[in-house]
Amino acid sequence: MKKASAYVLTLLLSWAGLVLGAPAAHAHGGPIKLEVTGDGADNVNVLVTYEKDGHPVTEIVAATLTATSSDGRAFGPVPLRSAGEGQNLYRSAEPLPSGEWRVTVRATEPAKAKKTVKVKAGVVAAPVAATTPAPGPTAAPAPGTTAAPAPGSTTAPAPGTTAAPAPGQASAPAHLHEAAAGAAGKTDGDGAMGSVLRIGVIVLAALAALAAWLVLAHRHRQTRP
Repeated sequence: MKKASAYVLTLLLSWAGLVLGAPAAHAHGGPIKLEVTGDGADNVNVLVTYEKDGHPVTEIVAATLTATSSDGRAFGPVPLRSAGEGQNLYRSAEPLPSGEWRVTVRATEPAKAKKTVKVKAGVVAAPVAATTPAPGPTAAPAPGTTAAPAPGSTTAPAPGTTAAPAPGQASAPAHLHEAAAGAAGKTDGDGAMGSVLRIGVIVLAALAALAAWLVLAHRHRQTRP
């Protein structure tokens, strides 16, 4: 009797476990929720979860996307394709053209759902590297024109001309120039006079030597027998 009672109790507990476990196994059924956002470029991400517990929808989702731009253009309907980043992440099968769009996603499986959001689409431009312009050729001055001297350079005066003093430099007074010219002339005169005196001294010395030689010759003749 005790064994029969234990057997019946085991059957009842097993049956109760099956009955109570069946709803738990199907807890992910029911309505679904769509989260629609732009991907920052030219497509749309759609995340599909169960509305009751927020768990991801692992079943196949059948959904389409339509859109209307701010300037009146229409896009779609386009089917959603499963993305490789997640089992419950979907994307539009075709990219959105550039512009601002009012996007509507409609799902039919595993449950019906609808979501409408505003999305801005556009291709992200790559940064442009800054370039330095190459130095251009230096043009030669036209015939008949005079090129300005480079800063810090000094231009020699033309032959026969006197260069004007640069700004900030004082020129020598005129009387100093005259005194210098007079000193140069006096030096030339003294040089000529000195040459004449030297020649006179040489001539006098030669005459004295000749006279002495004549005197000695005359005495020598007188002393001879």
